[in-house]
Formats: sequence, structure tokens, C-alpha cells
Amino acid sequence: MRWLNIILVFMALTCLPFTMDGSSADHASSEVDVSHMLFGHIGDSYGWHITDWNGKHITIPLPCIVYSSTSGWHAFMSSRIEHGHSYNGFSLATEGRYQDKIVETASDGSVSRPFDISITKNVASLIFTALLLIAMILYAKRWYARNDAREKAPGGFTGLVEMMVMMVNDDIIKEAVGPEYRKYSPYLLTAFFFIFISNLLGIVPFFPGGANVTGNIAVTMVLALCTFFAVNMFANRHYWKEILWPDVPIFLKFPLPLMQLIEIFGMFTKPFSLMVRLFANIMAGHAMILGLVSVIFVTAKLGPVINGSMTVVTMLFGVFMDCLELLVAFIQAYVFTMLSGVFIGMSRQSEH
Repeated sequence: MRWLNIILVFMALTCLPFTMDGSSADHASSEVDVSHMLFGHIGDSYGWHITDWNGKHITIPLPCIVYSSTSGWHAFMSSRIEHGHSYNGFSLATEGRYQDKIVETASDGSVSRPFDISITKNVASLIFTALLLIAMILYAKRWYARNDAREKAPGGFTGLVEMMVMMVNDDIIKEAVGPEYRKYSPYLLTAFFFIFISNLLGIVPFFPGGANVTGNIAVTMVLALCTFFAVNMFANRHYWKEILWPDVPIFLKFPLPLMQLIEIFGMFTKPFSLMVRLFANIMAGHAMILGLVSVIFVTAKLGPVINGSMTVVTMLFGVFMDCLELLVAFIQAYVFTMLSGVFIGMSRQSEH
């Protein structure tokens, strides 16, 4: 619990909006922009912001890779376009449709959006999570390569990994998918651990945590599409029969294919619900924690008594929310894996 308090205090310090001339936090707190702070931490960025120190931004620059229709490919570090600077005509838009995105300014003053495949904060966190997951599995695999699991049970970190894998495989995947669960276990286990680790790292307010990976709808959309393809590409003929010619009265499917339209619509609503559920729950959790932290700075101008009392209340609620988010991190990975397994199992059912 003490470590959770320390983490929350650090998170509050990283949210503090220092001014460039080194003015005090009390003065800056009266001008804090809560919405900018919230969306700044929830949204993506081209650099990995660590904290502000003595009026200076401490940020890890990330590679920007863009393609211009006039000048071709460009690769540069995000530090070249920070704080209003431009590089080879590229800069960060400060307002409008492309706000906080890389734009290209032509010689005639027109602004356009180049093809952008930059390594942003969320992408960097996604790569880090994938590498961390691979390292965890290989570390556990090394124990099994050196020991006979039939004679000796693994302990420590390897034992924890085995327990988690067995729990997900036996209690979720096997029950949801059915007899053919082994074919889909690698994908569903990967999805569970990737989502779980990403959720945990998103709670950590300092590097290499703090990125809103699973709270980004693009990431959850790709995960949902993987389930969509696993369901529909490997479905058996009985699944397609239930969609194209369901066992209902003839007037519901011919000559007007009402049931077919409903079934086809359901094919897309299932992955859509997976995408939105994971995205909304994780983003809401981050927003609530950051909203609580912002109360400390918003109430600073109300005096030391009110600000001090609200700080204590905020810290207590913040610790509670952090504990709740630890539970949510596991539950959302569990629910995504379970529903994906159920949808896959429905596509593998035999005729009844």
C-alpha cells in the first residue's frame, strides 16, 4: 500500500504544469487546464514525456517516419518538431483538424497531412509489451528445458507463469471453445497476456509505463479483428448454415432474407462489442485517476486548508482507484479472452 501512495504522488508530480520561467506550483495551479492534462495523458504523442523539471520538459524522443507526395520519405526524431519547431517543412499542428499531428507546410502556405507511420508513444509501448511478453515466456521455457516437470514443480516466476497459463487455458479457453480448444489456445493465451500486461503498464505513471495502449481504440480494433478472422476463417459448415439458411420458419428467410441479414449483422457486432468494451473500460479508468489527481491543483487557489484536505481525500481515493484498476486490468483481459473463446466455440459447434 505504501508503494501505491508513492506511485500516486509521483503521478501527481508528473502532471504538475510547471511554467517555462520556473514560477511556483501554486501560481501554475491557478492556470491548470484539466482537459488538456487529461487528454494529453490519455492521447498518443510523438515523444515519451517523462516529467517537467525546473521549467524544462524531459521527454524521450521517438522516430518520426512520414511520406510526402512531393519530397518522398523522411525520417527524423520527434525532438526536431517539438515546441513549435519545424523540420523540412514538417511540424506539429497546434489547432484544427490535425491538432498534435505531423503536418507538412508547402511553399504556398497550404497545410496537408503526410502519410504517417511514426513510432509514437503507444506504438513504442506496444513493442515494449510484446518484447516483455516474449522475454517472460522464454524465461519460463528455459526452466522446463533444464528440469523435468514430472519430477519437480517450478517455483518463483516460472511457477507464476505456469499457474496463469493453466488457469487461462483450462478455466477459460477449454470451457469456452470446446473440444478443439488446443488449436486456438496460442492465440487466446497471447491475447490474454498482451492485454493484461498492457493494462498493468498503463497504470504505472512513470517510464516505461503510463501509455494508454489498450485505451486506444485502434489497438482494441486490431485485437477484435483478430478474433473476427479466427471466428469466420476457421468456422465449419454448420456455422455458415446457421447464418445463410437458419433453422426458422421459411417466411423469415425467403423471399425476404430477414434472418440472414440479422445473422450477418451479428457477425460484425460481436467484434465491435469486444473493441468498445476494452477501449471504454481502460480509458475511463485512466481518466478517473487523472481527474482525481487534477483536484489537487484545481483546489490550490482555494487556500491551504481546503487544498490540504482535498489532497488527502484525493490521495485516499487515488489509492483505492489504483487497487480497483489492478482488478480491472485482469478482468478486462479475462473478459476479452472468454468472449473470444465463446465466439470461436460457436463457430465450431456441430449440427444439432
